[in-house]
Amino acid sequence: MSDLLSLSEEQRFRLLVTAVTDYAIYMLDTEGRIATWNPGAERFKGYTRDEILGQHYSRFFTPEDLAADLPGRALRTALRERRFEGEGWRLRKDGTRFWVSAVIDPIFDESGQHVGFAKVTRDITDKKFAEEELESTREALAQSQKLQALGELTGGVAHDFNNLMTVISGASDFLLKNPDMPIEKRQRYLQAIADTTERATSLTNHLLAFGRRQSLKPVVVDLSLRLDAFAEMIGRMLGSPIKVKLDLQAKPALVEIDKTQLETALLNAVLNARDAMPNGGELTLGTSNCTIDGKSAVCVNVSDTGTGITESVLQRAFEPFFTTKEIGKGTGLGLSQIHGFAAQAGGRAEIESSEGVGTTLKIYLPSTDKSLSEPVPEADISELPPGLKVLLVEDNPQVREFAAELLADMHCVVTTAEEGAAAIGLLRSKPFDLVFSDVVMPGIGGLELAQRIESERRDMPVLLATGYSDELLGRDGRNFTVVSKPYDATILRNAISSILQSRCEKAVETP
Repeated sequence: MSDLLSLSEEQRFRLLVTAVTDYAIYMLDTEGRIATWNPGAERFKGYTRDEILGQHYSRFFTPEDLAADLPGRALRTALRERRFEGEGWRLRKDGTRFWVSAVIDPIFDESGQHVGFAKVTRDITDKKFAEEELESTREALAQSQKLQALGELTGGVAHDFNNLMTVISGASDFLLKNPDMPIEKRQRYLQAIADTTERATSLTNHLLAFGRRQSLKPVVVDLSLRLDAFAEMIGRMLGSPIKVKLDLQAKPALVEIDKTQLETALLNAVLNARDAMPNGGELTLGTSNCTIDGKSAVCVNVSDTGTGITESVLQRAFEPFFTTKEIGKGTGLGLSQIHGFAAQAGGRAEIESSEGVGTTLKIYLPSTDKSLSEPVPEADISELPPGLKVLLVEDNPQVREFAAELLADMHCVVTTAEEGAAAIGLLRSKPFDLVFSDVVMPGIGGLELAQRIESERRDMPVLLATGYSDELLGRDGRNFTVVSKPYDATILRNAISSILQSRCEKAVETP
């Protein structure tokens, strides 16, 4: 120790710098030329002191960084902000690349004049490769989990739809083979087909909600009022073993959402809570004001005092068709519908759970400043004017034939086209009163077709049909009337009647 103290401070500092071999520590002049060189720099850059002194430090940079003027920008940043820090590829004397962490500090003399830069560089190539390997492993794991989820989704869809198709196929086959069966029996088979179709529609809606592609009808509702009314209904449904409590703190609780999807989400949440409390318990429905992504929101809480959820199950809770229930006791689509509904409404859903204590589902929905929506009365079913000339555009032959028959039964004169380009040709050669088109088609889709018609013939009404509304969620689809698949004669007749009535009203208003 006494030997070190006998040396001057300058000698001690020189010993310190020359003893460090894991870091390149050297000085640059004000222009960026190398003024000092330590053993660490020589070790992993490959240049001796005599070879490098006086050379510009930019010789260590890659051609890409030189083209971007990174050496110059680094020095200017260090002088302006009193420090530059960064990572990147550098070149050794033999041309090989290595990844570095670099720091540059400006040096000033006693009078405050800038005299150069202090440069410290560390070779962290091994760390870089380790991080890349870890990220690659994470990506592979994520991809594996996606494939597993896709497999479960595919299997679940196939299983549920095969069950539904079994009923429809069996009933329709029996009807075709027994045309003279009693009317009461025929009616039962037809009702079975109708009921099964409704269940298939519900299953599709759950899947679309999970993928955020469901066609929504947003209205402004007060969540606290909705939950207050909802609580009375589910109280009767759940029975006495489960006590329902309300904790409605959000004031105001106005959100703009699809009311049907909200009710479906709440029902799914309540049914899950009920299943978690087989021996009874306490179910709490609550609202509170909160923020999501810095914006005001309303949080809906559905809490139970049930068995709770394990961490491994919690991580997969929102996956479609994932369920821990016995076969036949659940589809695995309830929580996925909630996830999709919340996401499509601009919010999110979260689950908090403790085994043996209970579970809380939280649905965060953006607040709105709009006023409560007035109830919209059901449209009157009215007859269409006979002889209405309709251009039907649908690429699926079965759907095209079905829709054409519906329109013909409404006394429409129907012309069909299989895709958008053919429809445009027909519109230019024949007169029509209405265009009814599917949205998703190869080539020119329904939305593009509607936009072209609007630009060329603004007086031509257009009705669009879709199984999901992903293409229509943007601004371009707001000017067109849309019916959701599956549709029936009543839905189609009312939609066409509404469009024609709206056109007549606009014609009267126009002088």
